Amino acid sequence: MSKVTQEGNLSKSTNIVWHKASVSRQEITDKRKHKSVILWFTGLSGSGKSTLANAVNSALFEKGLSTYVLDGDNIRHGLCKDLGFSDSDREENIRRIGEVAKLFVDAGIIVLTAFVSPFRSDRDNARALVNDEDFIEIYCSAGLEVCEERDTKGLYAKARKGEIKEFTGISSPYEKPDSPELIVDTGKETLEDCVENVLMKLKAVNIF
Repeated sequence: MSKVTQEGNLSKSTNIVWHKASVSRQEITDKRKHKSVILWFTGLSGSGKSTLANAVNSALFEKGLSTYVLDGDNIRHGLCKDLGFSDSDREENIRRIGEVAKLFVDAGIIVLTAFVSPFRSDRDNARALVNDEDFIEIYCSAGLEVCEERDTKGLYAKARKGEIKEFTGISSPYEKPDSPELIVDTGKETLEDCVENVLMKLKAVNIF
């Protein structure tokens, strides 16, 4: 476990006690008729994480489930706007997301996180914040060549020119998940098929 993410290392508060909610997570689950869970979409920039997460979110919404998407770019507009893209800043970015996602799960919500999250240790730290059944890692496995061809934001082109430093897949590594709960080939499969794969996984583990 990294120094940044060890329990208590970042806490400067003292004399604090966790306040128990008046409505339990189980009561929320019983009321809403579905379980809460973290769907952690990881993969290279351009692999389709955000597209897939939002498509799954729409599908779950149509079923009447309570959901929310935490998107990498959106988070950096607020909660993590003070962070850059150094290894330590990436680590802190994911630490914060993990803590926020944990709160959503406690609130009975299916939270979908779409982040490159390039380092296994950071993803493992996020997983360790909740129970095993509360975390589903979904690897969007589109390869670098496919992601560069898409280059929807023009980021790879800039990274190749040296205009963007510490860019994952070019000048900074991406560590593939060792054993994700689900691998989705977002480079070859249609969006509809990818969504169905995720829904089938959720049904298989009795989320709804």
